[in-house]
Amino acid sequence: MTTYDPPRPWTASYAAGVPEDLTPVTGSLVDIVDASARDYPDAAALQFFGRETSYRSLHEQIERAAAGLRDLGVKAGDPVAIVLPNCPQHIVAFYAILRLGAVVIEHNPLYTPRELRKQFEDHGAKHAIVWTKVVRTVQDFPADLALTSLVSVDVTKAMPFGTRLALGLPIAKAREARAALTERVSGTVPWEQVVGTTALPASHPRPATDDLALIQYTSGTTGTPKGAALTHRNLLSNAAQARAWVPSIVRGDGCVVYAVLPMFHAYGLTLCLTFAMSMGARLVLFPKFDPDMVLEVTKKHPATFLPLVPPIAERLLKAAREEGVSLAGTEVAISGAMALPHELVVPFEAATGGFLVEGYGLSECSPVLMANPVADNRVPGTVGLPLPGTECRVVDPDEPTRDVPRGERGELLVRGPQVFSGYYGKPEETEAVFVDGWFRTGDIVTIDDAGFVRIVDRIKELIITGGFNVAPTEVENALRQHPEVEDAAVVGLPSEHSGEEVVAAIVVAPGQEIDVEAIRDFARGILTPYKVPRRIFVVDELPTSLIGKVLRRQVRDRLLALTTGA
Repeated sequence: MTTYDPPRPWTASYAAGVPEDLTPVTGSLVDIVDASARDYPDAAALQFFGRETSYRSLHEQIERAAAGLRDLGVKAGDPVAIVLPNCPQHIVAFYAILRLGAVVIEHNPLYTPRELRKQFEDHGAKHAIVWTKVVRTVQDFPADLALTSLVSVDVTKAMPFGTRLALGLPIAKAREARAALTERVSGTVPWEQVVGTTALPASHPRPATDDLALIQYTSGTTGTPKGAALTHRNLLSNAAQARAWVPSIVRGDGCVVYAVLPMFHAYGLTLCLTFAMSMGARLVLFPKFDPDMVLEVTKKHPATFLPLVPPIAERLLKAAREEGVSLAGTEVAISGAMALPHELVVPFEAATGGFLVEGYGLSECSPVLMANPVADNRVPGTVGLPLPGTECRVVDPDEPTRDVPRGERGELLVRGPQVFSGYYGKPEETEAVFVDGWFRTGDIVTIDDAGFVRIVDRIKELIITGGFNVAPTEVENALRQHPEVEDAAVVGLPSEHSGEEVVAAIVVAPGQEIDVEAIRDFARGILTPYKVPRRIFVVDELPTSLIGKVLRRQVRDRLLALTTGA
């Protein structure tokens, strides 16, 4: 393995107080809650529909749940599935599994039965903690996926008494809300039984720093699932890097973090489940993003730290204006998963008096790799600077051991304490993404002289037409400049003449009539001819992930079916 240490020009651009490197972490994720419970026992750890849970109570629940899971047969090293929305039981289950030295596997509770089954086939967990709304799906799995223990969670039981009472009212609205949140189940172990036992003995062995902690499935619902195997070191390091990036945020009572992103997603998991708990913060849990619910909390507890995506920032700002609610006091918002438009940053920061900065990461990297400085020197249109202790290279994608000159496009390779060591049970796939110990992100980037990183495109989504590479993002940005185009997704479709042809799906701005040839003419004024879409399809909406990212693969599949009749 090479010992090549590339230069790190970005450290000179760090905000005041941000260190270049971090001391290697020790211990395990379990220590995070232990420390916050010791330092802030009476402070609110969780808030759910107004109901608060102190750090002392959270710690006690984790120790009891760990004992309950041990009684169900969970042992160190066992994979344990969590299929839950954002709720207090989710945090307790996560840390209770880890307390036993077992391995957490997070799942999207809104997945289709097929998507969920494929992940269970991959990891083979025999224990699962599942939202009542999903229990039947799991119970219907084939016999070879049968579970040893299935724990069911009714999220309404974590709500305040008054809210639960209102949900039980014999009126249509209450019935509808209740049906969306819970379902009657049988043949399971109720969560209350798991946490109703005595606490785990203090002498029970604890996990080690390099033990496997989490299997995090990479996004995308088609193809073979790939679970990124993340250790306690990976996740502890990323939480420490996040803390180092925001030295202005003080640990302890008074720090407030909003969990508006799903915690089964790597982004929400690290910044809410681990970072927030390590800060001794009040973590406000939202089962789904609802601007009105968020604004209600903002009135009393504005967010010190708010992880989000651009569509959430946009909706929150719009709702705040319409309802006359101030966002002042929201100190640091960090945006990821997609490009952050500067025209959103300016009004958001004006409304909050704080910062809205863009970051970047991958499930394989725990997930945060870089972020813009929480300072005035951030650069719009970039994903910022590599976090402390993170090393980066830009290489020729066809010859990944060869670095390209500074400022030129190439594939981003990374190395650091948050970077995983491989995919769970998939040695060949693991080997394919590493070069001499460097992880190949699959993203094409440039890094400027100050160290700021700009994402140009994904290698796998590059369109090769007539021998030329076309970056979908570049074409999409051009199309969105047209006043009548609200959104666009660009993909490559098979062509007998050029290998692939550039094709676009566009969403038209409300109330507009559109001439697709006029759109192509407009694009010709911005793009070189081979980049101009050969065909443009008008669609009502573009398929997006739960966090609002356009799913180009689904766009391609739909257009392929439309054009071939498949």
